[in-house]
Amino acid sequence: MGKQKTKKFAAMKRMINLRDHRIKEKDRAKQKDKKKKDPSEVKEREVTKYPSCMFFQYNTQLGPPYHILVDTNFINFSIKAKLDIVQSMMDCLYAKCIPYITDCVMAEIEKLGMKYRVALRIAKDPRFERLPCAHKGTYADDCLVQRVTQHKCYILATVDRDLKRRVRKIPGVPIMYISNHRYNIERMPDDYGAPRF
Repeated sequence: MGKQKTKKFAAMKRMINLRDHRIKEKDRAKQKDKKKKDPSEVKEREVTKYPSCMFFQYNTQLGPPYHILVDTNFINFSIKAKLDIVQSMMDCLYAKCIPYITDCVMAEIEKLGMKYRVALRIAKDPRFERLPCAHKGTYADDCLVQRVTQHKCYILATVDRDLKRRVRKIPGVPIMYISNHRYNIERMPDDYGAPRF
């Protein structure tokens, strides 16, 4: 009886050895000298430094009257939950609130058309402060993240998960959101008397 040959299913490509005579001297990879790691050696890590104004206990700009940057979907969800924006903000923070709306957010609401005409009417309310945008493009999320990063006096009001995820990476920026038919705030300092949820 003869031996049965087994099939080779996955034949690997053969690699040329780095010391092969066909490889030119300049193309050869240089061997790295392996250093033994000393266990008593101090390990260094690169940690990004943030100014102290970004943290709540030192951020004196974040106090009443609160400056709240409003996103497009925050207005839409407020309409669906039948909430008056300014009054509900004051009920949440127990202080005077000034809602701000950027040109990019305004342009985004206008682009949505007739379906969002109530949101557009609310955004044009005289109680809303208008912030002009100097940058190119009308992508509202980038505009809001940039403004919140530059100026530490704003609370961001949004329901958008992606925008929340981006803003959470920036220290010292509270986020207002809607849950259970009322406004809640996340990451607000205890010093300013705001409720924590």
